[in-house]
Amino acid sequence: MSISKVISSLALSAFFLSASSIPAFAGVAEGKKAFEAKKCVQCHQIEGPAREKTIKDQLAKKGPELWYAGSKFKKDFLEKWLVDPKIIRPLEYNSITKKNTGNHPKLSPAEAIEVAAYLMSLKSTDVKDGVVEPRDNPKGRAIFIKKQACYGCHEVIVRGNKAGGLSGPALTGASKRLNPDWIYAYMVRPKIFKPVKDMPDYTGYINDAEMKDLSAYVGSLD
Repeated sequence: MSISKVISSLALSAFFLSASSIPAFAGVAEGKKAFEAKKCVQCHQIEGPAREKTIKDQLAKKGPELWYAGSKFKKDFLEKWLVDPKIIRPLEYNSITKKNTGNHPKLSPAEAIEVAAYLMSLKSTDVKDGVVEPRDNPKGRAIFIKKQACYGCHEVIVRGNKAGGLSGPALTGASKRLNPDWIYAYMVRPKIFKPVKDMPDYTGYINDAEMKDLSAYVGSLD
């Protein structure tokens, strides 16, 4: 083998070694800087645990808490949504009457990748990986539609059309947006994530197996 080929081979090996050593959350520091520069902290809580203790505390919040964003969301969703934010809540945050006008700031594609990396680094130890696999299962569907009538507050797609209530965040596209393990953790111990909330606490009303079935079903919704 010629010297030039040896050098090329060594250089290629060095490249792959350096690439393999890149942290899984490369861009987190840059994303945090961008998050702060855009003043996102004025609306979103990024350090846990949950702070609100009363209804007054909840109403003072301007946007959803993000201190467990990496456990709740999927990275691909965040990267796309931050570039072109689509309305998730039909009504304004903390409102049951005002329509959400969808005025969330947009980020550039490069900023979105970095901010998404930062948000995905914000994890909750109360969310365990690999507990629930998303699947459209009959038991979960029956709980969602009949037993607890979740569609009364959450918008879903029925036969190709939007249907359901407006008081909670829409669950259309939940399979692309939400981590089913977070859905389950939230159902089991909701007060860890939202001590003051409008959604019912199902602990004691449906058992653990039913919570997993329901979480799997919600996590499969398109």
